[in-house]
Amino acid sequence: MQNHKEHENKETDHPKIDLSKMKMTKEEHATMDHSKMDHRSVPMGMEGHDHHKMMIEDFKKRFWITAILAIPILFFSPMIQGFLGYTILLPGNPYILFALSSIVYFYGGWPFLKGFVSEIKDGAPGMMTLIAMAISVAYFYSSATVFGLPGVDFFWELATLIAIMLVGHWIEMKSVLGASKALQLLVSMMPAEAHRVKDGTIEDISLEDLLKDDVILVKPGEKVPADGIIVEGSSYLNESMLTGESKPVKKEENDKVIGGSVNGNGSIKVKVEHTGKDSYLNKVITMVEDAQKTKSKMQNLSDKAAKWLTYIALAIGFGTLAVWLLLGFPFVYALERMVTVMVIACPHALGLAIPLVVAISTAVSAQNGLLIRNRTAFEESRKISVLLFDKTGTLTKGDFGVIRIESIDAVYSSEEILRLSSALEQSSEHPIAVGIIKKVKEDKIQIPDLQNFKAITGKGVEATVESKQIKVVSPGYLRDEKIAIPDDAFSDAAETVVFLLVDGKLAGYIALADEIRPESAEAIKIFKENNIKVLMATGDNEITAKAVSDKLGLDGYFSEVLPHQKVEIVKKLQDEGEFVAMTGDGVNDAPALAQANVGIAVGSGTDVAAETADIILVNSNPQDIANLILFGKATYKKMIQNLIWATGYNVVAIPLAAGVLYSSGFVLGPAIGAVFMSLSTIIVAINAQLLKKQINKR
Repeated sequence: MQNHKEHENKETDHPKIDLSKMKMTKEEHATMDHSKMDHRSVPMGMEGHDHHKMMIEDFKKRFWITAILAIPILFFSPMIQGFLGYTILLPGNPYILFALSSIVYFYGGWPFLKGFVSEIKDGAPGMMTLIAMAISVAYFYSSATVFGLPGVDFFWELATLIAIMLVGHWIEMKSVLGASKALQLLVSMMPAEAHRVKDGTIEDISLEDLLKDDVILVKPGEKVPADGIIVEGSSYLNESMLTGESKPVKKEENDKVIGGSVNGNGSIKVKVEHTGKDSYLNKVITMVEDAQKTKSKMQNLSDKAAKWLTYIALAIGFGTLAVWLLLGFPFVYALERMVTVMVIACPHALGLAIPLVVAISTAVSAQNGLLIRNRTAFEESRKISVLLFDKTGTLTKGDFGVIRIESIDAVYSSEEILRLSSALEQSSEHPIAVGIIKKVKEDKIQIPDLQNFKAITGKGVEATVESKQIKVVSPGYLRDEKIAIPDDAFSDAAETVVFLLVDGKLAGYIALADEIRPESAEAIKIFKENNIKVLMATGDNEITAKAVSDKLGLDGYFSEVLPHQKVEIVKKLQDEGEFVAMTGDGVNDAPALAQANVGIAVGSGTDVAAETADIILVNSNPQDIANLILFGKATYKKMIQNLIWATGYNVVAIPLAAGVLYSSGFVLGPAIGAVFMSLSTIIVAINAQLLKKQINKR
């Protein structure tokens, strides 16, 4: 076989993950935003996941009960009847409305009342304060009208407001749970069992039961379940997603193996050094917890809008009461103006503005192969100016295989060259042999028998196949034997080429390489159209790196890069004012993924890459990153539009409700206010749905 320089078996530097930093301190817990029923900060471990599901069910139950009770409240409301032009009043109609609305207020409104208390304790009034203020003013004022205070009730407004706010929170919580379910699906793709060798027998055990110093058997094609040292056997291991090196690495006795690497054709026994008990599930779930604790900037913006609306509503509300009283109007009239202002100030649309867009963007993202773990990073993807790619497994398939078969002698077709070569390679574990056999199996070619197999030290193999003398050799063998190498044999510097000799004559050759993903070129074209520079950082050698860079037309590349050097590259780009996105799939990419403004991990990669990334490409397709950037821009635009619609309603409605046009003979009544409110909510809902159509066009 061709000379194959074995890699030095160095221990891979795993980034140290300080689990203590992933847990909340008492101080952090005290300052957490409990006002949202903890639905954005609930721990997403197994217990937290169940707790989150219970909370969703609770919001769902409260919503449906409120919605059902809202129907008779709306139907028997005198204000709604007057607006729609019908009259149906039951005996004791006001008391029926009061009873039904009391259930709605205390049962349906309980999460908001509880949230209001939390926000006030934290000194940070927000959405919950605004909602609680509106429903409380509506409820207590309306109750007072039932028991003698002149005026009209707002029970209909109370019921619809609580129902819409409940469904808004329900939608948002479901979208968060959807993201965590997708992550758990990735977790389940990791090996769940190990083959432990004990007292001469082999038993299958859960990774959780694996202990340090246990000896485990790793069969051909299996993933190594834990870090350890080989005590018996040898094999080629694919460590591309761990180290960045595209070719499989030979491992023998006393060599270290890394959990997550893929075993080749040989069986090996490994003495466990680090148990895999917490290596994937707990770390990833902990990172999900962190992601769920952080609210996006847009969500914070809606909370800020609610905070200022609370202050404005209180100021204008009490100001309205004072002005009308000073103008000599009756207290009851002035109070009705104040209540109208404060009820209208809580826009139903603001409660749906962000949750609807988040729910749709999360769902459509998942359909498009994007798992969003950090909403803020997703929103900021529109700012990306430089994309730094790892090569192996990201721009390339991370799979060393046959990419070209060329015939030199017309007697031998490409299929025949592959068939004869496979006869000599079928028993070898060398990466070249594995690549050839894989291609033979894909093409369903029958491998012929051979006799008199011999190795040509460092240069290839030979044997007798179907009465012919067959040799599969390296370019070095041809040079030594003074056999001319075809000019077009090496079309790509990243290729490894082996030659087939039949009875001493050159019949053809086979080229192998880590094949570039077919989607990579199109993705890079889209990036450049969007004025994004594309760079590559790889652990591969200069020749391979340059070949891939030239073929894809990258703006630059960095070869033979170590993990800490990738971080330095990201920092340098950031210092130059670039907004950097890093894409990778291995342990060696994890530090750079964490340093980048937006970290993107491919779904086929390792746990450590996934847990340090903000976004995961489920399908490992570079084109999905292009979709991410375009989708991020569209989502951000919709959020801004919805916030403008939601708050714009108040800009118009509050002054009119306060009576600024009273001198012109117009005062916004509660019924007209309800129409404005409904229109605002409908517009926000339709606008959010348009996001789905906009993305599906891409």
